[in-house]
Amino acid sequence: MELTDSVKTIKGVGDKSLALLQKLNINTVWDLLRHYPTDYDNFQMPVQISGVSEGQIVAVEGAVSRVTTRPAARKKVVTCYVSDRSGALKLIWFNQQYLIKILKPGFRFLFRGTVKRDNAEYAILQPKMYQRTEYAKLLGSLQPKYSLTKGITSAFISKAVKESLSGVKIEDKLPASFRKENDLMKLSDAIKTIHFPKDMNEALAARRRLVFDEFLDFILALQALKIKKEEAVNNFVITDYSACEKLIGELPFKLTGAQEKAFNDIKKDMSSTRLMSRMVEGDVGSGKTVIAMLAVLSAVKAGYQAAVMVPTEVLAKQHYKDFEEKLASYEVRTILLVGSMTAAQKRKAYEKAEAHEADVVIGTHALIQEGLQFDNLALAVIDEQHRFGVNQRKALKEKGLRPHVLSMSATPIPRSLSLILYGDMDLSVVNEMPAERLPIKNAVVDTGYRPTALNFIRKEVLSGHQAYIICPLVEDSEDSDGENVIDYTDNVRDFFANAAIKNGDGKLIKTEYLHGRMKPSEKNEIMERFAAGETDVLISTTVIEVGVNVKNATVMMIENSERFGLAQLHQLRGRVGRGAYQSYCIFMKGCEGKEIDDRLDILKNNNDGFKVAEEDLRLRGPGDLFGVRQSGELSWKLADIYADAPLLSLASEYARNIT
Repeated sequence: MELTDSVKTIKGVGDKSLALLQKLNINTVWDLLRHYPTDYDNFQMPVQISGVSEGQIVAVEGAVSRVTTRPAARKKVVTCYVSDRSGALKLIWFNQQYLIKILKPGFRFLFRGTVKRDNAEYAILQPKMYQRTEYAKLLGSLQPKYSLTKGITSAFISKAVKESLSGVKIEDKLPASFRKENDLMKLSDAIKTIHFPKDMNEALAARRRLVFDEFLDFILALQALKIKKEEAVNNFVITDYSACEKLIGELPFKLTGAQEKAFNDIKKDMSSTRLMSRMVEGDVGSGKTVIAMLAVLSAVKAGYQAAVMVPTEVLAKQHYKDFEEKLASYEVRTILLVGSMTAAQKRKAYEKAEAHEADVVIGTHALIQEGLQFDNLALAVIDEQHRFGVNQRKALKEKGLRPHVLSMSATPIPRSLSLILYGDMDLSVVNEMPAERLPIKNAVVDTGYRPTALNFIRKEVLSGHQAYIICPLVEDSEDSDGENVIDYTDNVRDFFANAAIKNGDGKLIKTEYLHGRMKPSEKNEIMERFAAGETDVLISTTVIEVGVNVKNATVMMIENSERFGLAQLHQLRGRVGRGAYQSYCIFMKGCEGKEIDDRLDILKNNNDGFKVAEEDLRLRGPGDLFGVRQSGELSWKLADIYADAPLLSLASEYARNIT
């Protein structure tokens, strides 16, 4: 078996499972082996019911009693109590009516799951059931948990990985001496161990090697781009910025000193003999889009074209509207190009770009499709550049005769790391916030505060504002131990409906949910309704971390906030506080602990993304990284620029020595 072979060559993978694996971007044997666990299930001895606490994953053994079933918001709920000598514990299942036939009062079972607070008592939602002999086989083991799609289980992936490991050879490009000197596992051992570790120390050792490889591949790709940059001559010398100065004077706000400095850096680049390749790194809401707009205007007024590529259709449409409104009086012709457009609409956009009947094309990945050609592209702007791979960024650059490239990122990164990560680019940092922005008020609370928080959200909606609620998971599955979007939305709708009855105001709170498994068209429609003010509360996974700018949204509540990295929490918080209204962020923690409190207090007391990033770098360790992943960070599967900063430096040094 070869690493490049289709996963269908693996025993047990048929046409149906192949289609499901492809939904997870698993096409080859190597794709499967690099579909790493997101966490491990550590099976411990059962505990006494009286000793359980909120947030724990526990196993309890006892006798079943008081089994009931009831309908609730498009689902049926089965509830029972299990008792041992120390006490009783509530168990709740959704849409599993068959359990009524199994859960007979007096019968003994072993149940396992995460303890939650259900009003005044503890409960386990969606617990798994085991016979004693079945559980004994799992005791003390680490079972891998994977990112899944409906129809695929972690057990299936685990079995396929075992099958492929038995018949494939994995070559190692690192010298044995270097591996030994830097405590790096052999690659084949690391791949096997990351899936099937004996203990967490082994898992972390395997992860260390795989993270090094991810960083090394990334840095080598950057070095290739840097060489091309140093060879690149500026074919688009731009020296007249009078239109930009006029636009700056017409803005309803004054540019911050950091914005002015970044734009001066851009002017120097585009008027020099060398091609611009610059990264503008700035906190959420620091005004990077205005800088990009000024750069675009300067290119267009010099007779050239510009392209602006963003990660989502909603953001593309927002940028298109903003650019069109502010630049129309400057005779700048702006068009939109996104994936949801019809073939005829795309063809018309292609024709306008090629004939130079459009000066600016704003869009998503659709900008790098083969059909799009420019007449005279001088500037390529890549917004949220870490959402695009190296090859995607390269494809946009190749749309013109080596255009200037302006990349932007709202992920604040300590400068020491920025110099490595953006090694092929010059760096401008926008570290000041506009004066008119009110600081976000933050709170860190436990789940007992949830009714108060929901009432606060309702109050904000009644005042004419909107809110986000973030949940880590889409729906209950074999590895779900956090709040999930679908059931959670039903509960929130019930809460708001009951509150309207209790208060006698009859106010209907329009609530929708959003998650990454939806079709792109469905996601766009939901986000557009929220952006248009047609939805009051949007309950979502982290897909809204980037891609929607709703100035009317004033509350962000994040469930299970302890499951996210600080940098990602800061990005999520950045979805509010974008207008003139006072905004709030509520970090809801699902479990207790001093370490959790210390981390979340950094966000509670600080709105500066660069300071948050420095603290994230100082506090985080590899033990934090097997849970909900930092999403979208430069397309890495395991690597984390904060916790793995020493490995990033080591990979950078090694890359310099071999090139």
